[in-house]
Amino acid sequence: MTSEQNLAAPPPTAPPRPAPATRSTPLVFGAGAVIGALGGMIGLGGAEFRLPLLIGLFGFAALSAVILNKAVSLVVVMVALPARLPSISASEVVAHWPVVVNLLAGSLLGAWAGATWAVRMRGSTLHKVLAGLMVLMAAALVVTHLSTQDGLSLPPWAEVPGGVVAGFGIGVVAAIMGVAGGELLIPTIVLLYGLDIKTAGSLSLVVSLPTMLVAFARYSRDGSFSVLRAHRRFVLVMIAGSVAGAVLGGLLLGVFPDRVLIPALAAILLASAVKLARHARTSAPQA
Repeated sequence: MTSEQNLAAPPPTAPPRPAPATRSTPLVFGAGAVIGALGGMIGLGGAEFRLPLLIGLFGFAALSAVILNKAVSLVVVMVALPARLPSISASEVVAHWPVVVNLLAGSLLGAWAGATWAVRMRGSTLHKVLAGLMVLMAAALVVTHLSTQDGLSLPPWAEVPGGVVAGFGIGVVAAIMGVAGGELLIPTIVLLYGLDIKTAGSLSLVVSLPTMLVAFARYSRDGSFSVLRAHRRFVLVMIAGSVAGAVLGGLLLGVFPDRVLIPALAAILLASAVKLARHARTSAPQA
């Protein structure tokens, strides 16, 4: 099954949905803003919530949604990194460069591999994989924000290969879902290297940016990348809404207690995973 087939419209038996290009600008901007705000309230970009919206509300095929999500996430991360400098200085980030290099050694390879697998998957298979990864994201979200687990205190000989392996897995997940991977990077940095969650959040952005660029480069080699050109206006409006929402979410950070907000967001991810799994069955090729 080629990537062009992944981008094909739903089969004739599926309920018709409006083409993405016909969606109104206020709806696209508003959806991006809501997702950005949700992510901003927990210190993330919100890409894990944007992906099911691109598929379910806006009617994009799975691979198209992943690539669109990656494009929006890339811009959000580029905006978020300098925005965190007042709380975590650049010198503090540079001081932990071995952590960044260690994770990048695996995540760059993982991003290339993940993007390669994504463009080769059948559409229905990609839906199922995305559904499973959203369950993983829900679990990571809860662990990151509600767990009090300290660092694993691994010996030096195990820390470096552990970081490479973890980075590779995170790179694969981030590429396949079109996300920055902060949901997985932050707990990995906290557990593997024993850093505080605030520092881990900034380091995760530093790792995410080159990892996303590698995945983007791999997607650009495939015909599926044309979705960005075909829906340029949609992408720009979604980016504007996502950035505005992320800023608003950052201002609302701490307004809602984590013990209420995190389970609610995890429940949203789980519900989205169920919908994606069901969509995989309806989008499967008819015999």
